[in-house]
Amino acid sequence: MSVSVFEHPFLSQLLGEDAIAAQFDASAEIRAMLRFEAALAAAQAAEGLIPKAAGDAIGKVCEALEPDFDALGQATLRDGLCVPELIRQLRMAVAPGHAAHVHFGATSQDVIDTALVLRLKTVLEILTGRLGELERRLEGLGDRFGGNRLMAHTRMQQALPIRVADKITAWRRPIAGLAQTAGPLGDRVLRLQLGGPVGTLEGMGDKAQAVGDRMAADLGLAFDGCWHTDRQALVELAGWFSLLTGALGKIGKDVTLMAQNEVGAIALSGGGGSSAMAHKNNPVAAEILVTLAGFNATLIPGMHSTLVHENERSGSAWTLEWMLLPQMAVTAGAALATAKRLIDSIDNIGTDTQGGDGP
Repeated sequence: MSVSVFEHPFLSQLLGEDAIAAQFDASAEIRAMLRFEAALAAAQAAEGLIPKAAGDAIGKVCEALEPDFDALGQATLRDGLCVPELIRQLRMAVAPGHAAHVHFGATSQDVIDTALVLRLKTVLEILTGRLGELERRLEGLGDRFGGNRLMAHTRMQQALPIRVADKITAWRRPIAGLAQTAGPLGDRVLRLQLGGPVGTLEGMGDKAQAVGDRMAADLGLAFDGCWHTDRQALVELAGWFSLLTGALGKIGKDVTLMAQNEVGAIALSGGGGSSAMAHKNNPVAAEILVTLAGFNATLIPGMHSTLVHENERSGSAWTLEWMLLPQMAVTAGAALATAKRLIDSIDNIGTDTQGGDGP
């Protein structure tokens, strides 16, 4: 048994998503942190803040280091984060003459926030790619069944006949909008965090901007100064995750209603069975889309709470963000995978106006 459905041996198959979840496991996080440290050392060496030999040595160790995860866990209990222990292990791994140049001028939040952003970059690439695939599947669904007739319902009552194409257009509209906003949102989210102990980078003097620019180019991010207490972009991203699951939840809700026996407006293959009623074909995928939409919606207020950072750094708001944002990303990924499975299972929608059989 697991506390999290995303890690449960059975429920994770229904509600989880491996490709997104992999971006939030401990190994991926540490690799991203070491990428930050290697980029920091290389940029500082290029700007003459540390010796070139030190920059090269630190970069090589970052590529090869296999941290002691048990020690990282014990240190996190003490320090509230793993970075001080990771830096200690990194300094132990480089030659003694270079150890003092590891993590020069940076702070734990620089490492953690940039490591998060690096992984969110991959998450966004996966999700936007799947959005495009889903748009194409919905387009194909329209090509197959768009001319069929379907009874519209307003306020759960029969209204007027529509075409299936009208229903699919309503499904596609928010999906297309989310695809269009993903790029601008990524521009706001995918930024290097580099501020030093209190956000001023005073340890790097007049080389701070140049170091940040070099690091950002190395890591494929933007750099526009320190944003360590400004979490708006991450909260916007959480909102985008919820909008995505909500748009897919709308599709799921419509399908569950159309699949009712007394409505019979859609035919699905591969539905879920019942332990007591062999005749049932439960619209499991559609139901899960509704569930995932509801789950992400419940986490939005928590993410808005993470906007409140006291002074120059908050331990509590920051930690709450760690608890919420990864779950929202995995939920968005699971919803897209489930939506693909649902669309692929649709055998027919509506009634063929050319005289063919309906569902």
